[in-house]
Amino acid sequence: MRKFLVILDDSRECLNAMRFAAMRAARTGGGVQILSIIPPDEFNHWIGVGEIMREEARERIRAHYEVFAKWMRDRQDIDPELVIREGDPVPQILAQIREDEDVGVLVLGASAEKGGPGPLVTQLSRIAGTLPVPVTIVPGELSKDQLALIT
Repeated sequence: MRKFLVILDDSRECLNAMRFAAMRAARTGGGVQILSIIPPDEFNHWIGVGEIMREEARERIRAHYEVFAKWMRDRQDIDPELVIREGDPVPQILAQIREDEDVGVLVLGASAEKGGPGPLVTQLSRIAGTLPVPVTIVPGELSKDQLALIT
């Protein structure tokens, strides 16, 4: 089954990327894999404190994931898979794509803010020609109705 890989973070545009991935998966018989990445600089503390912070980060991610997962199950009949990785985001995204051969499309949300589309979209766009899967960039300003029409 082809999976749509979507990145879970704290950005506003993440919401539209999640919706798009779930709707496309539902309409094409695919699945959704939600990837959240814990940056390495969050745990530059003493070993014991770093471990506690790492577990707290994982708990926050799981709680955030459950909100999206419930919507996907209830509205799109999609049961998403959660993957949590640690490290720099772009290398971790590429590693996940390489390690899971079922990932067929990377879905990213683009910010409509004046600062540009966001760091992931910017960085991954630069290397898009060398990626092993297509990238779908979902504008953060699309409405639910617009998303439904294009999926």
